[in-house]
Amino acid sequence: MKLYTGPLSMFGAKAQIAALEKGIAIDAEMVPFDKDDNYLPRHPEVLRVNPKRQVPVLIDDEVEIFDSTQIFEYLEDRVPEPPLWPRDVTTRARARQLEHMSDEVFFPHVIKLMGLQHDMGSEPAVAACAACARFYEQMEARLARAEYLAGDYSFADIAFYMAQIFADRKGAGMTDATPHLLAWRERVGARPAVRAVVGPMMRFLASEGRPVPLSLQSHLA
Repeated sequence: MKLYTGPLSMFGAKAQIAALEKGIAIDAEMVPFDKDDNYLPRHPEVLRVNPKRQVPVLIDDEVEIFDSTQIFEYLEDRVPEPPLWPRDVTTRARARQLEHMSDEVFFPHVIKLMGLQHDMGSEPAVAACAACARFYEQMEARLARAEYLAGDYSFADIAFYMAQIFADRKGAGMTDATPHLLAWRERVGARPAVRAVVGPMMRFLASEGRPVPLSLQSHLA
C-alpha cells in the first residue's frame, strides 16, 4: 500500500496510525509542503485520485481512495485483526459517530483558530476555544466510565487524538478541568503506533522553529 500524506497532515496521520496498529506495511510518501502551510506544488497522484486535491490518498493495487474515514473503513475490511471498530453493532455505530464528530464537529473550530492566530483575543477566537472546551467536557463525561471513547481502543480514539493535537497547537488545548481526558491522552499517546507517527510530526515542527506543545515535547526525544 502507498499513502500520500504530508508532514503536518492530521488526516494523513490518522491513516498512518491505523495502518501501524494493524501491522500493515505501508509506504508513506510526504508530498511537497511549503512555508505557508500549503501542500504545494500539488502532487500529481493526489490530483489524479482526489477531486478535492488533498491528502491523504491511499493506493493499493487497483484500489485508489481518499478521505481518512474511507481509508479507515478499507483498512478494517482489508485486515480485520486486530479490530479497530467495535464488533458490537451498537457500539460500532457509536464509535463511527464519535470519529465523525471529531472531524466534522470538533475540528472545524480548530480550523477557525488557524486563521486567528494573530488575534486570539478576538470574539471569534474566544468562541472557537469555548466550543473546543465544551467538546472536551462531553468527552470527559464519556471517559469517566471507560478508558477509551467507545469501549475498546478504536478509530474514534485515533481521530480525536490527532484532532486535539492540532487544537493544542492552535491555543485550544485541554486543561485540568478534564482529568479523565488528560489521562486518556496519555494512554493513547503512549501507544507505539501513535508515537511512530506523532514523533516525526513534532520533530518537523521543531525543525522549522515552530512551537511544540508541552504535552507533546516527549516526542522530540
